[in-house]
Amino acid sequence: MARGRPSRATVYARLDQAMVDLRERLGGLPSPKESEFIWDDIWHLEAHHSTALEGNTLVLREVEALLDKGRAVGAKPLKEYMEVQGYGQAARWVYGQAIEPARSSTSLITLTEVREIHARAMTPVWQVAPHPDATDREGPGSFREHDIHPFGGGMIPPSWPLVPAMMRDWIELVEARTGSLTGAERGAKPLPEILAELHNAFERVHPFIDGNGRAGRLVLNLLLVRLGLPPVIVLKIQRAAYLSALQKSDQGDHGPLGEILARAMYDNLNRFIVPGVAGPARLVPLAALVTEDFTIPALRQAAARGRLDAVQGADGVWRSSRKAVSEYAKTKGKRRSASR
Repeated sequence: MARGRPSRATVYARLDQAMVDLRERLGGLPSPKESEFIWDDIWHLEAHHSTALEGNTLVLREVEALLDKGRAVGAKPLKEYMEVQGYGQAARWVYGQAIEPARSSTSLITLTEVREIHARAMTPVWQVAPHPDATDREGPGSFREHDIHPFGGGMIPPSWPLVPAMMRDWIELVEARTGSLTGAERGAKPLPEILAELHNAFERVHPFIDGNGRAGRLVLNLLLVRLGLPPVIVLKIQRAAYLSALQKSDQGDHGPLGEILARAMYDNLNRFIVPGVAGPARLVPLAALVTEDFTIPALRQAAARGRLDAVQGADGVWRSSRKAVSEYAKTKGKRRSASR
C-alpha cells in the first residue's frame, strides 16, 4: 500500500457510509432531471474515459462538444467520433432505463438488454468501420461466431458456439447474486467484489466480436443504477491497473478489481452527496456549482484561465467551492462595469 493511500478495507468502509448518506440525506439517487448538471458531467467523463481505455484519443473537450452539440471538434478519425457518440447514446439509454424503468421484468438485467446496450454503443462506429472479420450475423447486438485469441494473462474466451448458453449462465449468476447486491441477503463478500465478480464473468465470456469492454462497463453501470447507485468511471490512467485486476479476477481474486470499482463508486457518490452537505469553502466538482449565471463550460474555462480559484484532480475533474464562485462572480461584475 502506498504511503497515505487508504487501505482497501478503509475504502470499503467509506463506501458503505456514503451509501448510507445517499439514502438518509438525499432519500436515494437523484434522477437526471433533479441533478442534471452532475449527471451530465458523469456522462461526459464516462464516455471519454471508457472509450479512451480502448484507445480512443478524443480529449474531454472534444467529447463534450460532440455529445452536447453534435460538433466534431478537432481532426481525429471519423471512427473515433462515432465510438464516443455510440457510447454516449448507450450510456444515456442505460441511465434512462435505470432511473425511469419501463420494463416488465423484475430481474436486474436481461439478455435482451445486454444486446441492446451493445447495439446502441456499436452501431454508429459499425456504420463507418465494421469489424473486418465479422459476418452478416455478427453485427451490433449479435453474439460472435468467431473464436477469440487468448488474452495477455492467459485466459481463453469460450469457443463461440458456447456463448449463448454461457450468457444465459451469466444472467443466472446475476440473479443468484441479486440478494447480496440489494442487501436482502447478508454475505461474506463486500458489494464491490460481487460487482467485480460479475464484471469479470462477463468479460471472460467476451460475447461479441468487438466492443466487449465498452459493453461490459455499460452493463455494470446498468446494474449499479438499478441498485440505486451512480455509474462508475474507470479512468484511462487506470488502464494498466484495471487490466491487471481483471487478470487477477480470472484466477478468482476479485479484491483488486473490487477496490478499483469501490473507489470509483465512492467518487461518484460524493458528487451527489457532498454539494448538499458541504460548507461554502468545501471543494466540490464544478458540476455541483452550476447556476443560472454560470454554466459548467464557463466555470471550467474560468478555472483553466486561473480566474476561478479551483484545482484539477488526477481524474481531470475541476473542483472549486461556493465561496470561490461567489468571489469570481464579484470580479466578473467589476470587469463588466469597467468595460461599460
